[in-house]
Amino acid sequence: MLNASIKACPVRGGKLKSFDQAAVMKMPGVRKVVAVHDDAVAVVADTWWQANSALEALPIEWQGGTPYNSADFEAQLEEGLRAREAFVGNRQGDVDAAFAKAAKVVEATYRVPHQNHACMEPMNATVVWTKESCKAWVPTQDGMSALASVAEAAELPVEKCEVYKLHLGGGFGRRGSSSGDHVSQAVKIAMSMPGTPVKLLWSREEDMQHGFYHPTSRALVRGALDAEGNLTGLHIRIAGQSILAALRPEALKDGLDMVTMQGLAPANLAPGMETQALKYTFPNLLVDHAMRNPPVRPGFWRGVCANQNAIYLDCALDEFAHAAGRDKLEFRLAYMKDCPELQAVLKAAAERSGWGNKDGVHRGLSAFYSFGSYTAACAEVTVDEDGKLKITRIVAATDPGMAVNPQQIEAQVEGSFVYGLSAMLLQEVTFKGGEVQERNFDTYNSMRLEHMPLVETIVMPSGGFWGGVGEPTIAVAAPAVLNAIFAATGKRVRHLPIKDQNLREL
Repeated sequence: MLNASIKACPVRGGKLKSFDQAAVMKMPGVRKVVAVHDDAVAVVADTWWQANSALEALPIEWQGGTPYNSADFEAQLEEGLRAREAFVGNRQGDVDAAFAKAAKVVEATYRVPHQNHACMEPMNATVVWTKESCKAWVPTQDGMSALASVAEAAELPVEKCEVYKLHLGGGFGRRGSSSGDHVSQAVKIAMSMPGTPVKLLWSREEDMQHGFYHPTSRALVRGALDAEGNLTGLHIRIAGQSILAALRPEALKDGLDMVTMQGLAPANLAPGMETQALKYTFPNLLVDHAMRNPPVRPGFWRGVCANQNAIYLDCALDEFAHAAGRDKLEFRLAYMKDCPELQAVLKAAAERSGWGNKDGVHRGLSAFYSFGSYTAACAEVTVDEDGKLKITRIVAATDPGMAVNPQQIEAQVEGSFVYGLSAMLLQEVTFKGGEVQERNFDTYNSMRLEHMPLVETIVMPSGGFWGGVGEPTIAVAAPAVLNAIFAATGKRVRHLPIKDQNLREL
């Protein structure tokens, strides 16, 4: 088996103009330099280190591409928050009338950036190709999609191709149906060396540069309160990128990306969306989406749009309760009257954490329904005089309907919290001139063990249905912590990540 390292044009849509093969062919172990498709070049060598070292030394010229800048797109998102036209995802009652009669209107704008999957194992595939067959060994979440990519790239019938699925060193959606890029590259490289197994492994920098990124979005959330502090109207306007418009445009429903509505959707929005329905009951409600698509590949990222929607909804409810002068738990429970399952997990998390105790502990709540499961969290935090945050404890309650292996559920909750809190605290992908600026873990960081809070998981299956575990629980971690930060400091954190923000500056 030989090894390959690859570089694709760092600017989306750009092409490979030229490369000087002679400059690296005499380097140790180098066997071949291969142009891949029309936008990448790979070096094949005896070892991956030799291949990558030669690739780094290879003179390459690129041309074209879209010089996208993240900073420029922020204005489009801001415009989308106030745009007259938007796709309606959920409408109940008369929101305009509720706001016209309101004793108080509270509004807030929240922001979630592009995020990378940043799997510990970079993209890779091993392929052996002949004119008669093609075999591939691929860490994948979607074997059928990988097989389709292999057959297309190999220019062979599907029945002449085989894919062996390997265990993942992280997937989170990156190794799902949108992961054919590296598989296709590996096949094309192997085709240049018939009969020889070639293992393609992306460098960390290549993995960061060419992801399918979690969409960036903003939300303007407005609440209408009456004189008694009841929420009589709620409008959530989301402005941001559509995953389906890029990956599965045929799945759009009259232009609406239903994935954008996860956790905020009416149960009758589309077949299957019952598992993503809004379980709060508000007298007047409007949730809509002003689609604004940058030239960035979006992708399904663990929890997908439920993550930011939980932040938009639950942080806003916290703000409304504060403006109404009401207890945050009691306020939420009042709008869950039609969903005893969501009430139950929220009460359980709050009670276990000690909600309402006069013990000086700063707590924040969150509750959400997505992927068919009811989840809630109560986070406990401290913020010192210098604004340094410490998340000390999170109590998480989950009702997935059935619980076959409670220990595995606990592990999934803890793992999802690592992922969700890392994104909230540290992670943001930015583009300048079309290139990703965060190219390794020094600039796209992840939580360390010393910063991980104690997680206590309450598994409370109510029976009768099968919900998810690995994705729904991620949604409640960030909003619970953000609400706890307000309890500790009086400061609302509405734009993520929080890594460069002083939590003591009001």
